[in-house]
Formats: sequence, structure tokens, C-alpha cells
Amino acid sequence: MDDYALRSRSGFRREELLPPYKHKEGTLMNQYIIRGGQPLFGEITISGAKNAAVAIIPAALLVDGTCRIENIPQISDVTLLLNILEELGARIRVLNRHAVELDCHAIRSTHPSYDMARRIRASYYLIGALLGRFGEATVAMPGGCDFGVRPIDQHIKGFCAMGAEVKVESGFIQASAQGSRLTGTTVYLDVVSVGATMNIMMAAVLAEGTTVIENAAKEPHIVDLANFLNSMGADVKGAGTDTIKIRGVERLAGGSYGIIPDQIEAGTYMAAVAAAGGQVLIKNVIPKHLDCISAKLVEMGVYIEDRGDAVLVRRSGPLQKTNVKTMPYPGFPTDMQPQIAAVLTTAQGTSIINENVWNSRFKYIDELKRMGANIQSDDHVAVIEGVDHLQGAPVQACDLRAGAAMVIAGLCAEGVTELSQVQFIERGYEDLVGKLRAVGADIRVVDAPDIAEQKEAHIG
Repeated sequence: MDDYALRSRSGFRREELLPPYKHKEGTLMNQYIIRGGQPLFGEITISGAKNAAVAIIPAALLVDGTCRIENIPQISDVTLLLNILEELGARIRVLNRHAVELDCHAIRSTHPSYDMARRIRASYYLIGALLGRFGEATVAMPGGCDFGVRPIDQHIKGFCAMGAEVKVESGFIQASAQGSRLTGTTVYLDVVSVGATMNIMMAAVLAEGTTVIENAAKEPHIVDLANFLNSMGADVKGAGTDTIKIRGVERLAGGSYGIIPDQIEAGTYMAAVAAAGGQVLIKNVIPKHLDCISAKLVEMGVYIEDRGDAVLVRRSGPLQKTNVKTMPYPGFPTDMQPQIAAVLTTAQGTSIINENVWNSRFKYIDELKRMGANIQSDDHVAVIEGVDHLQGAPVQACDLRAGAAMVIAGLCAEGVTELSQVQFIERGYEDLVGKLRAVGADIRVVDAPDIAEQKEAHIG
């Protein structure tokens, strides 16, 4: 690998993008040690949106030129995707810890590494990008956090409607355009799917004619992807509504783009303040994106003040019960469900959570019970009877957002919580420990023996 690929003009190495806490098989892995009972005071700055970044980076494959992407979160999912693009032939310049230049002019392969692609759910975006630009893609079935069945049938439906032939066999998704280019068409999604909406959008930007996505998802990161593509020369209209129209263009020429702040990271820290108490100014946010989260916290007795590009979160009195139903945006996000559950464990009264997006997303509840929570659940409903306090205990993160929930539980618990399997957390949160320590949390990282075999499908 040449110096151009590894170094920026500022002298940073690409390794700067790696998260600070890494797990290597056969070595020590990290734990978080949390001593609860400390209210939080100060400021936290939110990083770029994970769910936008993991789509925008693959979308750079559509660009026949150089694109600069800023406000990239420093998380392991991003590092893995950059490694995949580099392996495919992209030239990468790291400008600083949160900005890269990607030159995808000379991509030499449409077949990403099996070992890397299977470790991350977002690898399926490589299909839409590679198929859209090169007319073919062979990508391993994606991994990701295990919280229920997440089929890709709607993705495949869209690709096939645009004239692609798609096969799923031997652990791979193989897609090829029957002509030189995909052909624009109307695709109606049977269910609202964020991943399918974004994947079809990417496949369509270089297709011949106009593609219309009906019953499209509306999440902020879908709008962000559309804005990125348009900044590179695409013609995408309607993102953020249930109908998106993409007029195919001949090429994307390049440009510069900054990723939006992370809605879920901001919501997680808002929940942490609600659980632990205190007052924190959460900076670099888009408050409108947080309305669905703020509304529930206000119902629980948390004070929230909109300050333009920041929100002030304060909690001093007791928490009150509330009911939560996860829904596609602008409803309450499923990615905030575990965190709000952790807060509700010490709220007064009985709260009910209805999970309407993913099944089997309550696996973390057994971990909360280890800390004294009173919760009953099935695949879709959790009933939480608030207790006076949680008690610190050895627990583990079973997925990304569940891990964040256990951190929140540890912050408000009495005594010490030992949280293992934190590599899941580092998939989607940049420097969570450092940000919490800066506002007064007693949390640190230690090395601990790797006593549990890590499941490969859960790494990405």
C-alpha cells in the first residue's frame, strides 16, 4: 500500500480512524467498569450519524471521481467499510479523525471479501452501489446484531424490478444487470424498510430513466444519503416522504459532504441524563430529529430545552412511568428502545414497551434483571414495574443498543457494574467512555480475560 493511501497531507495515518478499544481473538478484551450513583453535569458533543455513514461510504462507489466526506464517526463499522472499499480498489486519504477523501475511479473488483462483508449488516449497501455503477455485485450475506429476522427480500424485489438478476446461494448475494444499465421503474415496498429504501436509491441513481420508490422509509439518514448523492451530481427528490423519485444520470462527478449528527447517539445521552440525574447540554444535534425521543422523556418528568443546534437535558425529580411504541420515523425509534427501557426500570409505576419493528429485541432484559429490574416480556411487549434502585452486577452487551442500555443502567445503579462484550458498543458509539467521563460519570475501561467465545455473526 503506498503512502498516498495511508497518509493525509496532515500526516495522520489511516489507523487514526480505528476505535480506541479493539478486541483481537486470543487476547484480552475490554470491559467497562461503572460505579453508579453519579449525576451528570457538563456538555457532550454528538458525532456523525452511524446509520448515515454506513450507507454514504458504500455510496461513494457510485462516484466516478473524488468525494470528501466529513463528520464521519470514529467507530468500528466505519473502519471496516473503509477497509472493504480499499480492498475493492478505492484510494483513501485520511484528512483527519473525522474526514476522508475517497477516490473510487479505479475500482478493480465487485466482489468484497467474504470475511469482512459478513461481519457487518451494512455490507448489503455494497450491492446497490456496485450493481448501480458496474452492473454486477457479489456480496456475502450480511451479519450484524442479532435481534430478530431482518430479511432482504425488499432489497431484492427492487433490484429485480430494475432489470437485475439476483441469486442467493452459498452464503452470497449475486446480482447482475441484464443490460448495460439498470432500468428505472416503480417499486412499491411491501413493508417500510430503511435498508431497502437506501439500497434501491443507490442502485437507481445511475439507472436509465426514472425510478419511483413507493412506501419509502422517512428516517433522517435516508434524507442524508439523498443529499449526499445529490451533492455528487445525482437527481433524487422526495427523500423524507413516502415517495422518492430518482432520475438516473450518466455519472456522479464528486464533491464534498458532511454527515448529519447522530440521532440515536444524542438520544442515548439524553436517556443517560434521565437515568442518572443532572444537567447536560448535548451539542451538535438537529432537535427536530429528537422530537420523538424528547416527547417521551418529557412525559417521564425530564426537562428538555431546544437551543437551536443543542438540547439542554435536566432531571432532578423522580421519573414517571410512560408507554412506548416503536415505529418507523417520525415515530419512536427502535434503536432507542433498549435505552428507554433502562431508564424506565426506576420510574414510578408500570410502563409498557411495544416493539413494532423487530422481533426478539428484548434479549437484554435478562441482563437488566441481574441488576434488580422487574420486567416481564415476550417477543414484542415488555412490562416494566419500576423499582427503587438497580444494583450493580456483572452483565454483558448482547448487541449495540442493548450495550448502551446496560451502560445507562450502570450509571444509575448502586455499586459497581462490570460490562463485558463492549465491542458491540464500539460499533456505533464514538468514545462513549470519554464522553461520559467528561460529564462526571465514574466509568473506565479495563482489560479482562476473554472467557466467552465471540459469535462471528455478531461482530458487525
